[in-house]
Amino acid sequence: MFVEHSLHRLFSPAILITILSRCVCIKSLHKIHALLIVNGLEEHEPVVKGAVDSYLSFGNPCPAVSASLSVKKPTLLFQNLVHRSFSNQGYHAHLLSLYAAWQHSGHRRSDNFTFPVVIKACAARSAIRTGNEVHCAVIRTGYGGCLVVQTALVDFYSKIGILEYARKLFDRITKRDLVSWNALISGYSLNGRNQEALQAFREMILAEYKPNGSTFVSVIPLCTRLRDRGLGGSLHSFAFKCGVFADDALIPTLISMHAAFGDLATARTLFENREVKDLVSWNSMISAYSQNGKPCDALEIFQLMHGEGERPDYFTMVSVISSCCDLFDISCGKSVHSIAIKVGLADKISVLTSLLSMYAKSKKLQAAEHLFLSVPEKNLLLCNSMLSGYLLNGLLDMVLSTFQDMIIHRVHPDPISIISILSACGMSGFLHLGKSLHAYSIRSGFHTNINLLNALLAFYSDCDEFHCTLKLFNVMQDRNVVSWNTIICGWAGTGNSQSAVDAFRKMGEEDVKFDLITMISILPNFYKPENIALGKSFHAMAMKSGFDSDTTLRNALISMYTNCGSLEDCHTLFESLAFRSTISWNALLTGYRKFKPPNELMKLFDQMQEDGQHLNMVTLLNLFPSCETLIQGKSIHAFAIRNFHNLETSIYTSAMCMYSRFQNIESCCRLFSMMDKRNAVSWNTIMSIYAHREHSKVFPFFKEMLDFQVSPDTVTMLNLVSACSQLGTLVLAQCVHSFIIHKGFGSGTTLINSLIDVYGRTGSIITTKKLFDELQEKDLISWSTIINVYAMHGDGEAAIGLFIEMQATGIRPDDITFVSILSACSHAGLVEEGRRFFKKMVEKYHITPRMEHYACLIDLLSRSGHLSEAFDLVRKLPFRPSVDLLESLLGACHFHGDSKVAEEVRKLLLEFHPGPSSYVILSNIYSAGERWEDSGRLRCDMRAKAMRKVPGTSFTGIG
Repeated sequence: MFVEHSLHRLFSPAILITILSRCVCIKSLHKIHALLIVNGLEEHEPVVKGAVDSYLSFGNPCPAVSASLSVKKPTLLFQNLVHRSFSNQGYHAHLLSLYAAWQHSGHRRSDNFTFPVVIKACAARSAIRTGNEVHCAVIRTGYGGCLVVQTALVDFYSKIGILEYARKLFDRITKRDLVSWNALISGYSLNGRNQEALQAFREMILAEYKPNGSTFVSVIPLCTRLRDRGLGGSLHSFAFKCGVFADDALIPTLISMHAAFGDLATARTLFENREVKDLVSWNSMISAYSQNGKPCDALEIFQLMHGEGERPDYFTMVSVISSCCDLFDISCGKSVHSIAIKVGLADKISVLTSLLSMYAKSKKLQAAEHLFLSVPEKNLLLCNSMLSGYLLNGLLDMVLSTFQDMIIHRVHPDPISIISILSACGMSGFLHLGKSLHAYSIRSGFHTNINLLNALLAFYSDCDEFHCTLKLFNVMQDRNVVSWNTIICGWAGTGNSQSAVDAFRKMGEEDVKFDLITMISILPNFYKPENIALGKSFHAMAMKSGFDSDTTLRNALISMYTNCGSLEDCHTLFESLAFRSTISWNALLTGYRKFKPPNELMKLFDQMQEDGQHLNMVTLLNLFPSCETLIQGKSIHAFAIRNFHNLETSIYTSAMCMYSRFQNIESCCRLFSMMDKRNAVSWNTIMSIYAHREHSKVFPFFKEMLDFQVSPDTVTMLNLVSACSQLGTLVLAQCVHSFIIHKGFGSGTTLINSLIDVYGRTGSIITTKKLFDELQEKDLISWSTIINVYAMHGDGEAAIGLFIEMQATGIRPDDITFVSILSACSHAGLVEEGRRFFKKMVEKYHITPRMEHYACLIDLLSRSGHLSEAFDLVRKLPFRPSVDLLESLLGACHFHGDSKVAEEVRKLLLEFHPGPSSYVILSNIYSAGERWEDSGRLRCDMRAKAMRKVPGTSFTGIG
C-alpha cells in the first residue's frame, strides 16, 4: 500500500528507478510496472530500463522484452543499454528476439556498441544465419573496420566452427589487440585444433603481446589433450612469470591440467596457496582427486568446503557422489544425498542420476528405484542410469522391462541405452532381440557409433554367432583396440589360434596399438607345446610395452606356459611374483595336473596351504582329476565339504567323474541325488557316466529329465548319440535324430558330427553322406569323421576324394585325420597312396607319427605282401612296437607264407611280448611251408615253457 501511495504522489523518474531497484519480490514489481503504464511512464527510457533490469534480476526475461518494446521510438543509446542488460544476464535468445523486433519495426540504427553484443549472442546460441545477417549489416553500415566488432566476428566464427573464415577476418585486422588474439586461440582450442592453437599462441608471443589469464585458460588444456607434460610445466612457469595468477579462472585450469598428469601434489599446492577460494577452485580440486582414484581426498576437500560455508553446485555434487561410489561407502553416500536435498540440488537430473548410480553400485536397488520412480517425466539420462544399475546387479529381466517402458513413454534410446540392452541380451542369449536392436541402431543412424558397434561384436560372440561377429567386423569403417580385442578373443573361443595371431598382425598393420586386454585375450591361444615359441614372443612384447607388471597378465602367462608344457619357465615366472594370488597357484596346479605325476600335484597343493592361500573351487577342480586312489578322492571330497558351505555344480560333477574312474557308480548316484535336478548339467553328467558304461541306462535318465521339465541342451543330445553309437542300434539313433530336429538342435556342427559317426557305425552310408553334405559349416572333425566312415566300410577311393576336397577348402588336417585316411588306404589296399599320405603327413604338415599311424601303414604293407618293407618300418620305430602290431605282421607272414620275415618278427615278439600266440602263429607258418621239424621244435618249446594257447570261443548255438 505504501509503494502504491508513493507512486500516486511522486512521479520523479529518479525516485521511480530507485523504487524499481529495491523491489523484493516479483509480485511487487508487476504492480509497480502496472502503475507506470497507468501513469503514462511506459515510454520513459530510464524508467523502462530500470524495470527491465529488475525483471532480469528476478529471472523473468519475457516481461523485460515486453517492457523494452513498449518504448515507441527507442533511442540507440537505450537499445544498446537494454542489449547489454540482457547479455550480462545471459539471456541471449531474448536479446536476439528483441534486436530482430527493433530491426523489423524500422529502428535499424546500430553502432559499434550494438554489434559486439548482438554478435556475442549469436555465438552463444550458434545462430549462424542471424550472425551472417548481422555481419552483412556491419559491412553495410561501415563498422567493419572497428576492432571491437572485428574481434566479436572472429569469436563468432570460431565458436560456430568456421575457423578458416575466422582466420581470414583475423588476418584483416590491422591493429590487433590481446582480445582479438585470445578470440582466435580460444576458437582453435574449443574446436580441437590443438596444433593450430599453439601456432597462434607462438605468433602472438612473437608479435610481442603479453598473454593474460584468458590466454592461458585457452592454451593450457591443449597440454592435456596432447599429453605433453613438459609443455604444461613450461606454460605454468610462463603464466607465473607473466603475473597472471590473480585471474580467477587460471588456477582451476592449472589444477585440472596437473591432475590429468597425475601430479596431485602440485595441484594441491596451487589450491592451498589461493587465499580466496571460489567455487570453481573447490570443484577443480574435488574433481582432480575423484578422477585420479583418490575418493578419500576428494571427500576431505568437500568437507573443508562445507565447513567454510561454500555452497556446492551440481558439478560439486556429481564429483563427490562419484567418490562415494568408488569407496563403496553407502553411509557416506547417504550423507552427501542429504546435503544435496538441503541445498536444493537433489532434483537436478545430473545429481539425481549420480545418486541413482551410486545406490545401484552399492546393491541398494530399492533406493535407486525409489529415486527413479520419483521423477514423473523420465528423460534419457535417467533411464540409461537405471538400465546400467539393473545390468550391474544381474537383473536382466528388469533391464528389458525398463527398455520396454522407455519405448512406451517415447523416451527414444540412444547408443548408450542400446549398449546396456545388448549386454543383457548377450548374457541371456536373446539372439532375436539383439538382432532387432541391431536393425534399430541402423535405422536410427547409430551404425557409425564405434562403442555401439563394439557392443554388437561382443553380443554376437556371446550368443555363439561368431560368423556374424566377423561379418560385422569386416564392414566396420573404423575399428579401435576394443574391436580387435573382441575378434581376437572370439577366435580364441573357437580354438582357432592361427586366426587369432593373424588378427593381431592385421591390427598392427592398421596402426592400432594393442593394450593389456589384447595380451590377456591372445595368450589362451597358445596351449600346445608347439606354440611355446610364439607364446614367448608375446611375453617379450608385453615386457617391452610395460604390461608384464600387471598381476592378471602374469597369471595369464603362467597359464600359457603350463598349457604348453614349459613348467620350468612357468616356475621362473611364478617365483618372480611379488604377490602370489590363489589364481597364480591354480594356474600352476593346472600345469602340474597336465604334465606332472599326481603325487607332485598333491605336494604343490600342500605348499599352497602352507603359503596361507585361500582355496577356491578351481583348486578343487584341479585336485579331483589327479586322485590316484579312491581313498584319496574321498579325502578331497571330504575336504571340500568341510571347507565350503555351498558346493557349486562343477564340484559335484567333478567328484562324480572321479568316482566314475574308480567304478564307484553308487557314489556317483548318491551325489547326483544331492544335486539340483532343475539344472541340465546334473543330468548331463550322470548320463555321460552311463554312456561310457551301461549304455542302455542313459535313456531312462533322459526320460526322467524330461519328467522334471528340464530342457535338454546340446550336451544332452551328444550323450544320447554317444549311447546310440555304443549300442549300435540304427532305429534308436533315428529316434534321437528326430528329437534333435524337433527341438531345434539340428544346426550345431558338433552334434551333426556325432550323428555322422553313429550313422556310419550302424552302416547307413546314404544318411551319413546326406548329413555331411547338408552341414553348413564343416570343421576338421566333420571331415575326419566322414573320411573315417568310408575307411571303416572299405571305400578307400571315396575317402581319398574327401581328403583332397577337404584340403581344397583350406582346412588343415591333423594327426587324427591322417589316422582315418591311412586306415582307408589299408582297408582298400592302396599301397602307393598310403605311402604318399604318410610322407605328406611328416614332410608337409610336420606331424610326428604316433603308434596308430605306423600301425596303419604297417598293416597296409603287410596286407599287400610288402612284408620286408613292413618289417624294416617296425625295426625303425621310435618306440617299442605293440603286441597287436607284431602279431598282425606275423599273421600276414602266415597268410603270404613268408617264414623268413616271420622268424624275425617272432624274435621281436619273444623279446618284447613273450606269449603263446606268437609261437602258435609261427608254428602254423612252418607247417604251411612243410617245415615240420621247425614246427615241432616250437611246439616242444611251448611245452617246456608250460605255454598253453587259450582256446577260442563262439556264441553260435548258445541258447
